[in-house]
Amino acid sequence: MLPLSCEAILVPLFVVLLTASSASAGDNNNVYSPCVDTTVQFKDGFSFGIAFASRNAFFYNGNTSLQLSPCDSRLSLSSQTSQISVFRPKVDEISLLTINTSSFSPDSYGGYMVAFAGRKYAARSIPTFVANSTYTVTSFTLVLEFKKGRLQNLYWKRDGCAKCSGSSSSFVCLNNQDCAIRSSNCKNHGGSVDCSLGIQLAFSGTDKHLSVFNSWYEIENLRQYSLYNLYANLRDSLSSQYSKIF
Repeated sequence: MLPLSCEAILVPLFVVLLTASSASAGDNNNVYSPCVDTTVQFKDGFSFGIAFASRNAFFYNGNTSLQLSPCDSRLSLSSQTSQISVFRPKVDEISLLTINTSSFSPDSYGGYMVAFAGRKYAARSIPTFVANSTYTVTSFTLVLEFKKGRLQNLYWKRDGCAKCSGSSSSFVCLNNQDCAIRSSNCKNHGGSVDCSLGIQLAFSGTDKHLSVFNSWYEIENLRQYSLYNLYANLRDSLSSQYSKIF
């Protein structure tokens, strides 16, 4: 059975994409659907999706050894509680993807997410925990691995719980892997904290001309800083300037 287009499977979310460069020049990739195969080179745009659903929803007939891409209609995600975000970052630029949760609660849609792209050469990450009624993880790092310009793999790079050290009791370390905030403190659960998801994005491997991607090594060097806070401060600064004008 052939996979359907993403638009036929899931309902899009409102998404925000912040990159290190706002210019769109040099993009020679005319494939915009994350469910279509493509090969890329430096500075091309690359479309991929992130689907939100329950963990079991990403496995065929509940078989946890057979994970399918959200583009594959055999998952029947359209008949389940699921949502999708679609992004188009520039290849090999460090980017921060954000998903506004002011009107979206990940735990209401199963609490897990999978990053994906491609059709015949479908690639997908393993399901990763985002939120339940008790805890919400807001910071992630996603690496897109390419070979000769074709996506091979997407994987979540665990940051550990260093961000929890010295934090208030609102934060907790989950499974020694993720720093989470108590969901009751999030705005979408009646609290005061903006729990919008922030995903640091990096590339590894080679483009279709065999040039090596470097952004993953750059983001490793930046791990001593908070890339999310850097972009969040920039966004808040810009918003405050506009509010003064209007």
